[in-house]
Amino acid sequence: MTRKERRNFCDISPATYAISQQKEIARRHLQDALGKEKFAHSYSKEKKANLISAHSSNLIKKGPGVDRTLQENKAVNIRLACEKMNGLVIHPGETFSFWRLVGKTTRSRGYKDGRVIVGGRLQPGIGGGLCNLSNTIHLLVLDSPLTVTEFHHHSDALAPDEGPRVPFSTGTSVSYNNIDYRFRNDTSQDIQLLLWCDEEKLYGELRSDEAFPWTYRLVEEGHHFHKEGEKYYRISRIYRETWDRESQALLEKVLLLDNHSEVMYDPALIPPELIR
Repeated sequence: MTRKERRNFCDISPATYAISQQKEIARRHLQDALGKEKFAHSYSKEKKANLISAHSSNLIKKGPGVDRTLQENKAVNIRLACEKMNGLVIHPGETFSFWRLVGKTTRSRGYKDGRVIVGGRLQPGIGGGLCNLSNTIHLLVLDSPLTVTEFHHHSDALAPDEGPRVPFSTGTSVSYNNIDYRFRNDTSQDIQLLLWCDEEKLYGELRSDEAFPWTYRLVEEGHHFHKEGEKYYRISRIYRETWDRESQALLEKVLLLDNHSEVMYDPALIPPELIR
């Protein structure tokens, strides 16, 4: 076997993958224990007066090639994780950590098999589907003055879009606990996170006591699909605009992602007019 053909230790077998994963989990625990970050951990049942941002998404994705059982299991997993975060208050200077709040997803805690990505492939896995929840939180944060401190991108094309395209509709990867989603409150106000579900949808809100002087908007440009070899990719550039609330002046436009995501569903379901 040549040097180029040598595999990473984690890719040799499922056992070596599990060993590598446990090593990274232990590393993250140690980093947090020795670090100086202050993590949000307090809650309030009283809803703060000012709505900063709101977002909702379908709990169960429908359509050709979508496994209904895994989707229903995903909804169970999301409901369990929401209970760990609903009402969280992030004080100034504190950091939100998805996994420090949710904890390990196990069958004994009620979690079920949903979709996970392992080695670039979709497959069933315990606690799967929580990237949908982390992505909803990420959309809330992008529409606020909070500072994202840890974000891991995965494919933005896990399944065909439902309805109008929403930038970052998927793509925020989380895996216990070393692949985390984190943000920090660098403002002077407490910010409250609300997350809840009904039978069909996941809802999220960020709230504060007073309005901030800025508003935000996500803009996607050049969205299309492109075939490269035998694979298809979603291509786009996603920006965040910052606007002055009072004057309605555009203050800043920042590129968030130069998107190049492998399509992980049947390419026959891609709208032909979007293929270039």
